[in-house]
Amino acid sequence: MNGETIFLPMLATMTLTAVVWHDMYARRIPAMRRVGMSAQTYTTPDKTVEYLSAEVNYSAYNLNNLFEVPVLFYGLCLYLFVSGNVDTGYVAAAWLFFALRTLHSIVHCTRNVVMVRFILYAGAALALWFMLARALYGELVVYF
Repeated sequence: MNGETIFLPMLATMTLTAVVWHDMYARRIPAMRRVGMSAQTYTTPDKTVEYLSAEVNYSAYNLNNLFEVPVLFYGLCLYLFVSGNVDTGYVAAAWLFFALRTLHSIVHCTRNVVMVRFILYAGAALALWFMLARALYGELVVYF
């Protein structure tokens, strides 16, 4: 298998982050204009929450979330490529991670149903932990 195939779900996840970033500003800028306060009012996340509705901030919360666990995903995918360990199992798990993170973002940015969001988040995390455990096991077998 071509190891570069691991980059496709990585790039897809990065694109998801860009889409959520765009959605955040598409919601926030009009909401800020409706409130009618100067941009300087929103100097901290607390101020933004104070003056803008939760629905307006859902995308911002999701964007923050996309810089947490997905960072481990990016690092692990790079490790797998550099070590030459990319195979169909890793690529399938990486696409599953992306698909579940995409569904998680859709739920988080729209209806924000917490239990649905949690199940999607947990499923994506399990796909990542599977990849990590498998990589770690492969390294331990080599050294011991």
